[in-house]
Amino acid sequence: MNTFSQRPLGQTGLTVSALGLGTVKLGRNQGVKYPSAFELPSDAEAQTLLGTALECGINFFDTAPAYGISEARLGQLLGKSAHDWVIGSKTGEEFINGESHFDFSAEHTRLSVKRSLKRLNRDWLDLVLVHSDGNDVDIIENSGAFEALAALKQAGTIRAFGMSSKTVAGGILAARESDCVMVTYNPGHTGEKAVIDECLRLNKGVLLKKALASGHLNSDDADPVQHCLDFAFAHPGVSSAIIGTINPQHLRDNIAKAKRSLT
Repeated sequence: MNTFSQRPLGQTGLTVSALGLGTVKLGRNQGVKYPSAFELPSDAEAQTLLGTALECGINFFDTAPAYGISEARLGQLLGKSAHDWVIGSKTGEEFINGESHFDFSAEHTRLSVKRSLKRLNRDWLDLVLVHSDGNDVDIIENSGAFEALAALKQAGTIRAFGMSSKTVAGGILAARESDCVMVTYNPGHTGEKAVIDECLRLNKGVLLKKALASGHLNSDDADPVQHCLDFAFAHPGVSSAIIGTINPQHLRDNIAKAKRSLT
């Protein structure tokens, strides 16, 4: 396996590769915001992708119930090796019949985590993030989701929890009330930098979503992917940037560019 930069995920005790593999494209191709349509990869193609990630030194996968069959496919494809990876999943959003539905109640949170454990073939989950609908602060303060996740952490069912946030206020509150925050951050979307700053101050984990702008890159840059990764890793608070490719060569190229950004 190639060496690739790994970083502590805040104070969780988890260590994650500087690039994580987002797996929405393993399980869902409806209602996604990528620039072109795509077919879900076959099991053989998905296995090749996961093997490439392992070979290149990636140890972190990001998934969610809202990613269609992604969790179940990961559990099936990884099999007995599932515990060899750091896997982050989510709770709160369900994608049913082409539409998102949200439930942040404590009861649903517990049921969602139990289901993710079964799908992912795991005895515990490394990280669970609340998959926000945009009402971050209200979810944290009033839904019961954070309290349920804290209890699951205390019981050893999950190792860490946090929020995939959508607002600055919610992200900062999540940084103060949990272990990790996932934020949107790229050269065209810098508004959530304050969240990363707060996580750095508190030594909390930071995961980047849309680090490559979901494929909508600025063609004015000579190398837009390199520009985005340089930008992402210039902030010392970033733990890992999530890259959502299903093309093994794209993954290799992204890792090579990330290594240049990190040197």
